[in-house]
Amino acid sequence: MSHPVIVVFGLALAGFLFGGAYSTWKTVRWLAVALAVCGVLSAVAALAWVV
Repeated sequence: MSHPVIVVFGLALAGFLFGGAYSTWKTVRWLAVALAVCGVLSAVAALAWVV
């Protein structure tokens, strides 16, 4: 049973992490990559929760 609040929260978290990765790309590359990886994991988890 998919709970829509969890899916929306997971996708919002992914967007927040991608925004952080975008804003830190020019200054701290390793942090930007780490944030992007966490964003991908959050998006995949949110979409997997639907299934």
